[in-house]
Amino acid sequence: MRSIVRLIACLALCYGIAGIGAVYTADAIPTWYKALAKPSWTPPNYVFPIAWNILYAMISVSLWLLWDKTAEGRERSSAIKLFLLQLLLNGIWTPVFFGAHLVWPALAIMLGLWVALVLTIKAAWPINRPAALLLVPYLLWITYAATLNAGIGVLNRG
Repeated sequence: MRSIVRLIACLALCYGIAGIGAVYTADAIPTWYKALAKPSWTPPNYVFPIAWNILYAMISVSLWLLWDKTAEGRERSSAIKLFLLQLLLNGIWTPVFFGAHLVWPALAIMLGLWVALVLTIKAAWPINRPAALLLVPYLLWITYAATLNAGIGVLNRG
């Protein structure tokens, strides 16, 4: 039963971050974001919620594996702290980009998120490979999202 409670807690935490992001994107997508010039590699808007829902499920399970299925110790504690750091940066990016419309500061946050995520994967790899592997698609998506963020910054300089 403890394992199920932990899984639910991980899902609630990660999807809670997603919910906070949704508050900021709901009004910005049809207005501010729609008016921006975007790079040619920008996907249609419907792709984002599909991708993010899948990624948040994987991210949640990764945290659960680290918390519930990894032996306690300094390595596990370090991996979870890095995980929480990247999740915090993930949660900060959306209000900065979609809420405050600060494209370049959002890119700086995204780059910090990328570094924190790489460090999380590196810390998780020796102690729980499935947890680390579940974060790889997220890292690829964040890399792609950073190119979109930078492209939007360049195309909308004025």
